[in-house]
Amino acid sequence: MTFHRELIISTGVAQLVEHRSPKPGVGSSSLSSRANIFEMKKVVAYFKESYDELVHKVSWPTYAELTNSAVVVLYASLLIALVVFAMDFCFQHLMEFIYPH
Repeated sequence: MTFHRELIISTGVAQLVEHRSPKPGVGSSSLSSRANIFEMKKVVAYFKESYDELVHKVSWPTYAELTNSAVVVLYASLLIALVVFAMDFCFQHLMEFIYPH
């Protein structure tokens, strides 16, 4: 009688556990796969729209415009670097004058 009672109890617990944690692919899996397909379609549509915008709507600079812009950025960077160097040099000598070694 004891063996039979343990069998019934263990079977009931196993059914309870299986009921509370369904296996993947059972029940609502078709809903999640439809959601995944919908999400994938949204991602594909995003990439198609991005490509269309980059090819047809963006006005890309010509080679001459790009070269001129690069030269302006180069000169501006050099000018800022020289200004920072001059400020650093002046402050260094000012601090050495105020606080001698």
